[in-house]
Amino acid sequence: MFASQFKINFLRNLPISRYYPTYKRLLSASLTEGNVVVVQQPNGGEPLQFPSVWLRDNCQCSECFHDNTKSRQANWKRINVESRIRSINGSHENNALTIDWQDDHKSTFTLAWLQDRDFAPANRKRYIEEVYKPTYQLWAKSEFQNVLRTFEFKDVMTQDKVLLEWLESLAIQGFSIIKNSPHNVTVVRQLADRIGYIKRTTYGEEFEVKSKDNARNYAYMMTPLPLHTDMPYYEYKAGINILHCLVQSQSQGGSNLMADGFYIAEKLRKEFPKLFEILVKTPVDWYDIGKDGDMSFHNIWRAPTICLDVDGRYHRINENSTKRDSHFTVPLKQVAPWYEAYDKFVELAYAEAVDFKTAPGDVFVFNNLRMLHGRTAYEDSPANKRHLIGAYVDWDIIYSKIRIIRSKNAINC
Repeated sequence: MFASQFKINFLRNLPISRYYPTYKRLLSASLTEGNVVVVQQPNGGEPLQFPSVWLRDNCQCSECFHDNTKSRQANWKRINVESRIRSINGSHENNALTIDWQDDHKSTFTLAWLQDRDFAPANRKRYIEEVYKPTYQLWAKSEFQNVLRTFEFKDVMTQDKVLLEWLESLAIQGFSIIKNSPHNVTVVRQLADRIGYIKRTTYGEEFEVKSKDNARNYAYMMTPLPLHTDMPYYEYKAGINILHCLVQSQSQGGSNLMADGFYIAEKLRKEFPKLFEILVKTPVDWYDIGKDGDMSFHNIWRAPTICLDVDGRYHRINENSTKRDSHFTVPLKQVAPWYEAYDKFVELAYAEAVDFKTAPGDVFVFNNLRMLHGRTAYEDSPANKRHLIGAYVDWDIIYSKIRIIRSKNAINC
């Protein structure tokens, strides 16, 4: 039996007019015994349900919510979990519900605002996959040409529509190539600034990838660079890697290698589920010790090879054999099983790796949390030294830019 029941109908006895031609059903709401407000939508559709404590916590009045900062400003020390509803009223003028609380506070919620925050599974799924983060598309080696997206540098820099398409390609397919960039060392900074700003690391803001005497990083040699992700030794790992090809090797080598780490993880999960669980649950010690210019560093981060987010989706791949520490701080019995699982992951990755060679003016950009990348060996000559310029941008900045452009597009439609 309901502890209390509210049901409000509007317009039932009002004459039909040109102001309300679409109302076939009337706005109403009720309160269940479990203190859940059930809203019947005027034009049909599934009822919307909201816990009363959530409605009280999210009151949009000027006393509770600061509109300029989009911030809650009331009840921030403690939430009144015992808040009770005295009555619910509706408005046919602005299609909204007004709640009178027993603590003498009043809250008004528009139907559009409530619909956007409905707790129904389909709406939660929509928000996670469309607003929070676009759903990624897994791809195998055989699908590489179908998922490859290319963009013109000039278009990315001048058209928000193309900028959005480029950023979405990085979120969904995990990589793209920008063509016809100018021959100067500022290209990666221009692209990073177009999104937001560069992520500074112990290697600086922009970094050069070319062979160096007494190299202090494995990437600065002409030897093969195994499949890896950059900076697994960072808790806040760089989000995307922007690599601008200034000079490409004229030797047979210097080709990029790449595999979709999320696809490899999913393949492992389906075909070798026990090995998958080991790589999800076993923390690995990643490290980077050295000096670059005047910067000395000793970075350590412990994390599994395959990391999932709170929704169970793939979030981050940690793989870099050159930066895997000889310290392995797990129980002895976990070591040999981890090596078996890791070996299978690497085997699958190389089987699915594609290779391609960028040309001067190409910018290869990829999701560093997802894509395994590497390079074939090459040979410099006095007249030809392979030279790339790189930079990183964090995913927080990229997702923010995607949402901003989408929001502007929605307003302009």
